[in-house]
Parts: sequence; C-alpha cells; structure tokens
Amino acid sequence: MGSRLSSVVPDLPKSMAPISGKPFLSYLLNYLYTQGIEKFILSLGYKYEVIQEFIYDQFSIPASRSLGEGGFNIQCSIEVEPLGTGGGIKLACSKTKSENVLIVNGDTFFKIDVPRLMDFHIAKDSHCTLVLKPMRKFSRYGAVELNIDDSISNFREKQFFDRGLINGGVYVLNVPQFMQEELPDKFSIEKDYLEKFYQKRRIFGMIQDEYFIDIGVPEDYERAQVEVDRLKS
Repeated sequence: MGSRLSSVVPDLPKSMAPISGKPFLSYLLNYLYTQGIEKFILSLGYKYEVIQEFIYDQFSIPASRSLGEGGFNIQCSIEVEPLGTGGGIKLACSKTKSENVLIVNGDTFFKIDVPRLMDFHIAKDSHCTLVLKPMRKFSRYGAVELNIDDSISNFREKQFFDRGLINGGVYVLNVPQFMQEELPDKFSIEKDYLEKFYQKRRIFGMIQDEYFIDIGVPEDYERAQVEVDRLKS
C-alpha cells in the first residue's frame, strides 16, 4: 500500500510512483528486459487496476492477455485479499511453467547482473538464491551473513550496523521445490520461508555491489528523482 510513501505519492501503488514523469515500474521492467528477461508475471494487490491500465497503455495489450513473440510477455497475478510477500509469490508461481524464476520487488531497483546470477544459482543447485548488497552504516534493513560456501549462515534483525550485507529483495527461486513445501496461502517469504528453512534447504546468497535504491520512504523517493539517469537501461 505504500503507507510510508503516501505523504508524497498519495493514491498510487508504490511501483507506480512517478520518477521524472514515468512510473517506477517502467524503469524496472525495461532494465530487466535488457538483462534478457522477456516473460513477466506481475503480482498485484492494492489498486491493481492502476497497474493493469499502465500495462495496457504502455504495451498496447489488455492486462488479461500476454504480448506475443518479439517483446514483453506480461500477465498479472491478482490477490483477492492480501497474501503477504510469500503468498503473493506462491500464487504467481502457480502461473509459470519455468523451473527457475527471478523475483524482484516492485519498489526496489537493484542493477543486478541477471545472467551471472542465474549461472550462480544453477551451479549451486540452489533452492533459493538471494542477491545481497553490501551497505555501510545502516539500520533500515536487517543483515545477512554467509558461510564460506555462500550458503546463508544467519539473518540478523534490524539494528544499526557499521557494515554488512542486506537482502536486496531479489531472489531466484526453484519453483518445483518451493511449491512442494507445505506453506499456507498467506505468509511472509522472509519470515516463514527464508528464515525458517535456510538451515534445512539449499539457500545461498550472491553478493552484487551494484546500484540499489528502495523508494519505499520519501527521502529515497526524492533521491530517485535526482538519480533518474541511473534507472535508465
């Protein structure tokens, strides 16, 4: 719902917040397309009609259909009621035939190298791979710690860290393995999957020290306006 952002962007889903006159989502989709991603499933809830209308206008297709070969292939996964981050992902995964999917947040731009990430995920035979961003002097995020083999060793709660790795909100997920877990329809991907299973499943972290911005708070939303050139593919 973007409650923290409502003072500067009222009545819009966070992913539709305008950056230099264009929805944040457009920068995100275009960047991922340059990284080789052509099929998208948008997991939607709050004011989903606004995003559907944008997809229709931007790509000249009804939101209920997909764009054919030669461009974006987009479909929508709509939550009738809020399902949490995990429930939304589970519902969207039910609509794909891919073995592995890339998951990103609609309000975060992390300029990752997708081919390198996919190679890492497959080489590790990973059930879930997190992309981790090195940060300094932060308290807004928890920290993630790694073992020597890049498997997750610990998730640390939000507090002040002088330096550390944060969960960048980008995952590669092995869909068959994920869907066979006995997970409810409504749950948190962070608390009820990652933090519950990281010692029991093949869950790894890959460090990518690339441009990162999360527009979920007004100060970073304003920073995105200044750094718009860095959002362009």
